[in-house]
Amino acid sequence: MPGLKSFAGKAAALPRDHVDTDQIIPKQFLKKIDKEGYGEFLFFDWRYREDGSDDPSFELNQSETKNASILITGKNFGCGSSREHAPWALKDYGFQIIIAESFADIFFNNCVKNGILPIRLSKEEIDRLYSENTTTVINELKVSLEQQLILNEEGEVFHFDFDPYWKTMLVNGWDEISVTLQHEEEIKKYEMREAVM
Repeated sequence: MPGLKSFAGKAAALPRDHVDTDQIIPKQFLKKIDKEGYGEFLFFDWRYREDGSDDPSFELNQSETKNASILITGKNFGCGSSREHAPWALKDYGFQIIIAESFADIFFNNCVKNGILPIRLSKEEIDRLYSENTTTVINELKVSLEQQLILNEEGEVFHFDFDPYWKTMLVNGWDEISVTLQHEEEIKKYEMREAVM
């Protein structure tokens, strides 16, 4: 995976709490074994009408939120099942960063393992990210994982905490196999010692 040290992108809000994984990617679309092709089904039941057309009332169907790469949402995002397809769908749609009041633990871990940066901010801080005109459009944000900072267009700075282990993984674009391979020489030496014994 490519490393994620800093990122700038258009942000959009989904101001809802307790968005579960079945809303993120409904179960009928969990038929593929690779990570691609899920973006078109993201938030399917909210995004489309019964006839398959876009629902104009859905937050991410607004013209101002199209092509957003940062999603701002409420508390307990990603609750429900442990399906890894949820971050796959978000990433395939184009989201690189998700900012929320809180995340379900398994969903949070699935995000970082798939190269998505999940950031926790307080409700007060999230409210300050919104545009003055709407609670859907947040305009562009700059995010530095290295410095653990978010900068909005007004120049306000928001600090976020992040686990050092996961930070190292995301900054370097590593998965857990990559971490294991950092110790390849030690593993070989151990294997040689065991083979001799």
